[in-house]
Amino acid sequence: MSTDTDFGALVRAHQSKVRGFLRRLTRGDAALADDLAQETFLEAYRKLAQYRGEGSFGSWLCGIAWSRFLMERRKRKEEPLDELPESASPDPAPASAARLDLERAMALLSAEERAALTLCYALGHSHGEAAEILHLPLGTVKSHVLRGREKLKAMLEAES
Repeated sequence: MSTDTDFGALVRAHQSKVRGFLRRLTRGDAALADDLAQETFLEAYRKLAQYRGEGSFGSWLCGIAWSRFLMERRKRKEEPLDELPESASPDPAPASAARLDLERAMALLSAEERAALTLCYALGHSHGEAAEILHLPLGTVKSHVLRGREKLKAMLEAES
């Protein structure tokens, strides 16, 4: 099996995880999330020799996705991703009203809080793994998770 075929299998295995992570970071902007996911996989292919196998391949990809997101956010100084217009709000297609409420509440958190919560709760990474992916100290990631969770709880309780 060739390297291209092997990499294609890895992309298929991880693309939904990476796209979901990026969709959360971009507050539901599917087009931007897909663009960033494509850039993530292109960069991963170019840097495949740098993957040392110390963590999971999925974690390595999420780290690249986070870097791509941050680069895009810096590039859009005139329209920071943390202040996207209503048109980029989460897609109204989720299966339930509770899920839609959660997505709307998540969109109100900072990018770092969204990333930490998504990595730790939606994608099942440990706080340590999330810290490595986000290139942040462990205590900072724990703070983002705690603050984000508290904010979500308050927002969701206020809605009910």
